[in-house]
Amino acid sequence: MTPGFTDRDVPDQSGRTFLVTGANTGIGFETARVLARRGGRVLLGCRSEERAVGAIERIRAESPEADVEFLPLDQADLASVRAAADRAAAEPRLDVLVNNAGIMGVPRTLTVDGFEAQFAVNHLGTFALTGLLLPKLEETEGSRVVITASLAHRGGRIHWEDIDGAKVYSRQARYQQSKLANLMYMYELQRRLKARGSGTIAVACHPGLAQTEIGRAFLLIQMAAPLVRTFFNSQAMGAWPTLMAATAADVEGGDYYGPARFGELSGPATKAWSNPASRDPELGRRLWELSVQMTGVDPGI
Repeated sequence: MTPGFTDRDVPDQSGRTFLVTGANTGIGFETARVLARRGGRVLLGCRSEERAVGAIERIRAESPEADVEFLPLDQADLASVRAAADRAAAEPRLDVLVNNAGIMGVPRTLTVDGFEAQFAVNHLGTFALTGLLLPKLEETEGSRVVITASLAHRGGRIHWEDIDGAKVYSRQARYQQSKLANLMYMYELQRRLKARGSGTIAVACHPGLAQTEIGRAFLLIQMAAPLVRTFFNSQAMGAWPTLMAATAADVEGGDYYGPARFGELSGPATKAWSNPASRDPELGRRLWELSVQMTGVDPGI
């Protein structure tokens, strides 16, 4: 049996506070469920209060004493991101920010701030929320920023001269761009945290191929799923790399985790591979500066 990390390896989380974005469904829900079951306080950052309440009810049905709370958050709206950061910063402590929320394969649409939706939700919202919460995270030694990437980053590139897809738009290419940006941002954030001797680290993860709602926009994936289901993670299994990144004792800044089997498609969590572009310091710096310009959020590191 392939070794690796599963939900059974998550240690006791009593006294720790987590913010999990996109926590009402899929990987985010499974992550929140396990963290709450292990005794952590979990803020569920979600767009829909109705769906968040439903998720909380399901968590409490399994763990009646779970300390879980809805935190309104729409990553397609930077005003909502700022409001969510203010609420999270009012917590007595924040140990781990799990940036899980994302969209995949949608037609070209613009957010209320005028940005292409996949890049805005998957990267810019993550960049802004993390930057706004860094001061809070750094109050707690050993705190972590977890950023969710994807196998799709391997085929991605940043369209520097057409970041919003006004000239050319492909659903898949723009998703790949956003997921490459996630990893580029994680590595750049870790470089900056390390350079100033911060007690906070940045790490990343990906779920492999998991049976979640995020792929519903891709008809091909839906049609192919029955044929390759044996290679898929369940939602619960897909959360294992996230849980490892968020809780494993031996995690180090800059680590990247994914499934151990079938070329990182499924199975227990272990170290994952990222492409060279994601680790390029010059590209990371360029993306950082662009993200500050687009969001108006300057983390100051």
